Amino acid sequence: MERRLFFRPALGDLYRTYRREIVRFLKFCVVGTVGFVVDTGILNGLIFVGGWIPVLAKAVSFTAAVTNNYLWNRYWTYPESRSKPIWQQVSQFFMVNTAGLGINLAVFGTVSGFLIPRLGMKWGVNIAQVIAVGVALFWNFLANRFWTYNDVP
Repeated sequence: MERRLFFRPALGDLYRTYRREIVRFLKFCVVGTVGFVVDTGILNGLIFVGGWIPVLAKAVSFTAAVTNNYLWNRYWTYPESRSKPIWQQVSQFFMVNTAGLGINLAVFGTVSGFLIPRLGMKWGVNIAQVIAVGVALFWNFLANRFWTYNDVP
Protein backbone atom coordinates (compact mmCIF):
# COMPACT_ATOMS: atom_id res chain seq x y z
CA MET A 1 0.00 0.00 0.00
CA GLU A 2 1.33 3.40 -0.98
CA ARG A 3 1.81 5.89 1.80
CA ARG A 4 0.75 9.44 1.02
CA LEU A 5 1.89 12.47 2.87
CA PHE A 6 -0.98 13.96 4.82
CA PHE A 7 -0.48 17.46 3.43
CA ARG A 8 -0.18 16.57 -0.25
CA PRO A 9 -3.92 16.65 -1.09
CA ALA A 10 -4.28 19.86 0.91
CA LEU A 11 -1.61 21.58 -1.20
CA GLY A 12 -3.34 20.49 -4.40
CA ASP A 13 -6.67 21.79 -3.13
CA LEU A 14 -5.03 25.03 -2.05
CA TYR A 15 -3.49 25.46 -5.50
CA ARG A 16 -6.76 24.74 -7.30
CA THR A 17 -8.65 27.17 -5.06
CA TYR A 18 -6.14 30.02 -5.33
CA ARG A 19 -4.56 29.29 -8.71
CA ARG A 20 -5.35 32.70 -10.17
CA GLU A 21 -3.90 34.51 -7.16
CA ILE A 22 -0.81 32.31 -7.16
CA VAL A 23 -0.27 33.09 -10.86
CA ARG A 24 -0.77 36.81 -10.15
CA PHE A 25 1.73 36.65 -7.29
CA LEU A 26 4.26 34.90 -9.53
CA LYS A 27 3.75 37.52 -12.26
CA PHE A 28 4.10 40.24 -9.61
CA CYS A 29 7.40 38.61 -8.59
CA VAL A 30 8.62 38.53 -12.21
CA VAL A 31 7.71 42.22 -12.58
CA GLY A 32 9.42 42.86 -9.26
CA THR A 33 12.53 41.06 -10.49
CA VAL A 34 12.68 43.30 -13.56
CA GLY A 35 12.09 46.28 -11.28
CA PHE A 36 14.90 45.02 -9.04
CA VAL A 37 17.26 44.99 -12.03
CA VAL A 38 16.18 48.53 -12.99
CA ASP A 39 16.49 49.67 -9.35
CA THR A 40 19.86 48.01 -8.73
CA GLY A 41 21.33 49.08 -12.07
CA ILE A 42 20.42 52.72 -11.54
CA LEU A 43 21.46 52.54 -7.87
CA ASN A 44 24.91 51.20 -8.76
CA GLY A 45 25.31 53.64 -11.64
CA LEU A 46 24.44 56.64 -9.50
CA ILE A 47 26.68 55.56 -6.61
CA PHE A 48 29.69 54.08 -8.36
CA VAL A 49 29.72 56.16 -11.56
CA GLY A 50 27.93 59.32 -10.47
CA GLY A 51 29.32 59.50 -6.94
CA TRP A 52 25.90 59.99 -5.32
CA ILE A 53 25.30 59.21 -1.67
CA PRO A 54 23.58 55.81 -1.31
CA VAL A 55 20.27 56.91 0.24
CA LEU A 56 19.64 59.65 -2.36
CA ALA A 57 20.63 57.29 -5.18
CA LYS A 58 18.25 54.71 -3.70
CA ALA A 59 15.33 57.15 -3.76
CA VAL A 60 15.91 57.93 -7.46
CA SER A 61 16.46 54.31 -8.50
CA PHE A 62 13.38 53.17 -6.58
CA THR A 63 11.19 55.76 -8.32
CA ALA A 64 12.36 54.56 -11.74
CA ALA A 65 11.64 50.96 -10.73
CA VAL A 66 8.13 51.81 -9.48
CA THR A 67 7.28 53.47 -12.78
CA ASN A 68 8.47 50.38 -14.64
CA ASN A 69 6.55 48.09 -12.28
CA TYR A 70 3.29 50.02 -12.59
CA LEU A 71 3.29 49.68 -16.36
CA TRP A 72 4.06 45.95 -16.28
CA ASN A 73 1.52 45.25 -13.52
CA ARG A 74 -1.17 47.28 -15.25
CA TYR A 75 -0.80 45.51 -18.58
CA TRP A 76 0.44 42.02 -17.65
CA THR A 77 -0.27 41.07 -14.00
CA TYR A 78 -3.71 42.71 -13.79
CA PRO A 79 -4.86 43.23 -17.41
CA GLU A 80 -8.51 42.84 -16.35
CA SER A 81 -8.26 45.82 -13.98
CA ARG A 82 -9.90 48.56 -15.99
CA SER A 83 -12.91 49.74 -13.99
CA LYS A 84 -10.97 52.52 -12.25
CA PRO A 85 -9.77 55.63 -14.03
CA ILE A 86 -6.07 55.27 -14.81
CA TRP A 87 -5.19 58.40 -12.78
CA GLN A 88 -6.79 56.82 -9.71
CA GLN A 89 -4.95 53.54 -10.20
CA VAL A 90 -1.62 55.28 -10.80
CA SER A 91 -2.17 57.38 -7.67
CA GLN A 92 -2.99 54.33 -5.57
CA PHE A 93 -0.04 52.37 -6.95
CA PHE A 94 2.35 55.22 -6.18
CA MET A 95 0.90 55.71 -2.68
CA VAL A 96 1.35 52.02 -1.89
CA ASN A 97 4.84 52.08 -3.30
CA THR A 98 5.71 55.33 -1.50
CA ALA A 99 4.88 53.53 1.75
CA GLY A 100 6.94 50.65 0.37
CA LEU A 101 9.75 53.14 -0.29
CA GLY A 102 9.62 54.15 3.36
CA ILE A 103 9.89 50.51 4.40
CA ASN A 104 12.57 49.90 1.77
CA LEU A 105 14.66 52.95 2.77
CA ALA A 106 14.41 52.17 6.48
CA VAL A 107 15.60 48.63 5.92
CA PHE A 108 18.21 49.69 3.34
CA GLY A 109 19.60 52.47 5.55
CA THR A 110 19.76 50.28 8.63
CA VAL A 111 21.25 47.23 6.93
CA SER A 112 23.69 49.13 4.71
CA GLY A 113 24.86 51.16 7.72
CA PHE A 114 25.66 47.87 9.42
CA LEU A 115 27.13 46.04 6.41
CA ILE A 116 29.17 48.70 4.60
CA PRO A 117 31.77 49.06 7.38
CA ARG A 118 32.07 45.26 7.60
CA LEU A 119 31.90 44.20 3.93
CA GLY A 120 32.83 47.33 1.97
CA MET A 121 30.67 49.59 -0.16
CA LYS A 122 29.81 47.26 -3.08
CA TRP A 123 28.88 44.20 -1.01
CA GLY A 124 27.23 46.23 1.75
CA VAL A 125 25.07 48.24 -0.66
CA ASN A 126 23.98 45.26 -2.73
CA ILE A 127 23.24 42.89 0.14
CA ALA A 128 21.26 45.68 1.82
CA GLN A 129 19.42 46.16 -1.47
CA VAL A 130 18.39 42.48 -1.64
CA ILE A 131 17.18 42.50 1.96
CA ALA A 132 15.26 45.79 1.59
CA VAL A 133 13.51 44.63 -1.57
CA GLY A 134 12.63 41.29 0.01
CA VAL A 135 11.00 42.95 3.02
CA ALA A 136 9.02 45.43 0.90
CA LEU A 137 7.81 42.72 -1.56
CA PHE A 138 5.01 41.39 0.62
CA TRP A 139 3.73 44.83 1.62
CA ASN A 140 3.64 45.92 -2.02
CA PHE A 141 1.87 42.82 -3.29
CA LEU A 142 -0.81 42.71 -0.59
CA ALA A 143 -1.53 46.44 -0.52
CA ASN A 144 -1.71 46.67 -4.31
CA ARG A 145 -3.82 43.52 -4.63
CA PHE A 146 -6.39 44.62 -2.06
CA TRP A 147 -6.46 48.35 -2.79
CA THR A 148 -5.02 49.34 -6.18
CA TYR A 149 -6.35 46.28 -8.01
CA ASN A 150 -9.37 45.53 -5.83
CA ASP A 151 -11.61 45.66 -8.92
CA VAL A 152 -10.15 42.30 -10.04
CA PRO A 153 -12.24 39.36 -8.81
